[in-house]
Amino acid sequence: MSIKFEITRAEKGEFHFKLLSAEGKTLVRSEGYNAKSSCANGVESVRKNAADDKRYELKEASDGRPYFNLKASNGQIIGTSPMFADAAARDAAIAAMKSGAASAEVDDKS
Repeated sequence: MSIKFEITRAEKGEFHFKLLSAEGKTLVRSEGYNAKSSCANGVESVRKNAADDKRYELKEASDGRPYFNLKASNGQIIGTSPMFADAAARDAAIAAMKSGAASAEVDDKS
């Protein structure tokens, strides 16, 4: 299995996407979108920006766990990663995104 996007629809009708690793773990997830077309645009934005080091904002939760935001060229957050056990796990997730996001398939479950 390779890296892939998954589009889902929440109970309130919002669309979300996740980029999943080859192991099925979430690398990054989006905010909610009112329209499916906006969600699809978010997927394309991840594809376009994931290879660029400057688009990653490395963060730390209040309990010290590392995570990151992927930002578009306008500075808007496209997606946020889950919390990782350590910086090495976060960096591995970023590396997976850089190498696989541009060609990742979309699994539409909405």
